[in-house]
Amino acid sequence: MKRCRRLFPAIGLAVALPATVSAGTAPATLDAVQVQAARVHAVDDFDLPASMTSVGVDEDGAGRGALVSEALGGVPGLLARERQNLAQDTQLSIRGFGARSTFGVRGVRLLVDGVPATMPDGQGQLSHFNLLGAERIDVLRGPFSALYGNSSGGVVQLWSADGQAGDPWRLRATFGSDNSRSLGLQLRGQAKAMHYNVAASDYRTDGWRKHSAARRGSLNARLGFEPAPGQRLDLLFNVLDAPHAQDPLGLTAEQARTDPRRATAAATQYDTRKSVRQAQAGAVYTLDRERRTWRLMAYAGQRTVEQFLAIPPAAQANPLHSGGVIDLDGGYGGVDARWAWHGALAGRPLELVVGANADGQRQHRTGYENFVGDALGVKGRLRRDQRDRVGNVDQFAQAWWQLGPRWSLLAGARHSRVRFRSDDHYIVAGNPDDSGRRDYAATTPVAGLVFRAGEDLRLYASAGRGFETPTFNELGYRADGGAGLALDLSPATSRNVELGAKWRNQAGARLELAWFRADTDDELAVAGNIGGRSSYRNIGATRRQGVELGWLQPIGESQQLQLAWTRLQASVREGYFTCTGLPAPCIVPRNPVAAGSALPGVPRQQLHARWRWQPGPWLLAVETVAASATPATDLGDARAPGHALLNLEASRRWPTAHGPLRLFARVDNLLDRRYIGSVIVNDGNQRYYEPGPDRGWTLGLQWQWAPR
Repeated sequence: MKRCRRLFPAIGLAVALPATVSAGTAPATLDAVQVQAARVHAVDDFDLPASMTSVGVDEDGAGRGALVSEALGGVPGLLARERQNLAQDTQLSIRGFGARSTFGVRGVRLLVDGVPATMPDGQGQLSHFNLLGAERIDVLRGPFSALYGNSSGGVVQLWSADGQAGDPWRLRATFGSDNSRSLGLQLRGQAKAMHYNVAASDYRTDGWRKHSAARRGSLNARLGFEPAPGQRLDLLFNVLDAPHAQDPLGLTAEQARTDPRRATAAATQYDTRKSVRQAQAGAVYTLDRERRTWRLMAYAGQRTVEQFLAIPPAAQANPLHSGGVIDLDGGYGGVDARWAWHGALAGRPLELVVGANADGQRQHRTGYENFVGDALGVKGRLRRDQRDRVGNVDQFAQAWWQLGPRWSLLAGARHSRVRFRSDDHYIVAGNPDDSGRRDYAATTPVAGLVFRAGEDLRLYASAGRGFETPTFNELGYRADGGAGLALDLSPATSRNVELGAKWRNQAGARLELAWFRADTDDELAVAGNIGGRSSYRNIGATRRQGVELGWLQPIGESQQLQLAWTRLQASVREGYFTCTGLPAPCIVPRNPVAAGSALPGVPRQQLHARWRWQPGPWLLAVETVAASATPATDLGDARAPGHALLNLEASRRWPTAHGPLRLFARVDNLLDRRYIGSVIVNDGNQRYYEPGPDRGWTLGLQWQWAPR
């Protein structure tokens, strides 16, 4: 925590700078340079052989503005589910990758302003994504995700807006159901040579379910400087403070049916909760010289987590048990350097990108009993004390070449090496030294071809490989109940193919269609839940295949229709045995999962449709969100039924002498349907279900004004 606090003065300075630097004549803005993997300088995403969706973060939105899932509903292939539980992160999966995660985000790579929000072991968090200062969110799906490294079944990147002279400042406040309220302030603009975008927000709620109250404060700052023509330096600061978020835990099918707002009895008995604090800073320097572009990025941060679990004292009597309180304190950071060349080969445009990056994380993990005598839900005796380190060193290269008037090629490869090390400092009778280490390495090539079938039509095909290491949490416990890390776990490897078509016209209509398949070997899955902790194993071969459709259709000058539909079949290709189901707990897997069984956490179909109408100062929207049944276990003996929800939005804007004022309102689940919002895959207590809220409302006010 001490190291975390050291970053706060610097971040406070970042907030103060825009107000203290006087305005002046600003130099010309440097054009945005795309030198990240899978994107090409001066080439539209429309001409790349990949499924890539850019979602503008609407300043005219009518939601709470506090949760990333609000902005990701219209992306094909992506599933973002809020759990009505801010002690747990958003459930995020892309084409089925990451759907099994019971904690955080895994299998999907996360970045904010080019800085990784996924740690080297593949574990990521969405909680510090700040929507108030965001301009857009890019979502990459398919084979080219592998160019981002370990655990890249898909990529989600949030980009903050670049402040420009004359940009308005913004104050936004909302109030809604369950005493939910948010307050946010954004300062954006340009002061002399500095472009600034500083956004601070505070969100609080009593929670729809009992024992789910939470508070989340967030600050994000992006300060841009142009020291000379062709040069750009961005300084990035981010703070998250989420203290004492209550965890209502999952419910059984009967509990969810009779009283979906209840909390599990153990949640109140043990006062299950989590507190998170994170602070980080980064810098990105870009130098653009005619045909060459250099980019250097460096970042560092500190994150602390304290979580109280509902593990009974009897389970902690085992000398190998690590206790019912998790306490993490660690730092992380990394560097990324890349060089791009824009030229020609055989008279045709060519771009080359080569680079390398290294990331590291050091974490002090301690565990304590969650009881003292008869008092439950309090920190007791030390039961775990270890120092964990994980780091990666990657090298990558990418080339884009216009083969001919109608053909282009994009190809690349990445070599990754990930190293885990754990040093055990809790060595007592019955609990031996659990120290260990494990290295993983893989090379992931990918290539794609685009055919320009017409001025408004592109056809493409791509193929590649990917890999996913176990995270530190998955290495933490052995499936056989023995002491030490699960160092026998292998990385999951995948073979990915995609065929697609993209169409657009001058009126702004867009249509994207993609067929995809991903075959995975050594899939990582839950082996069992014993004494409140999960262990993992490699289960063999799986397949994820399906179809995505994205459609955007303007209707006249004031209306717009948006549609995103996904059909996904995620299944087991080779049968295996599991410990999930009854009897539980178990150490030796004995329940057969047959080939062809559906992977849990993945609905077969999902749909998002939105109609928007903007007559004059008014803005009206109708939204439909639907998903088919979602399996909750490997055995398929529990599933959440499908559902369809209807949401409404309305807002009106009034001009004032000091800037426009906007009043907005939103109603979610207008028809007041009962449904399961998310599932906890393979929960050992069969509490698989997290119910979604009934009809809810949000009312908000936003004021924008021009600073002097």
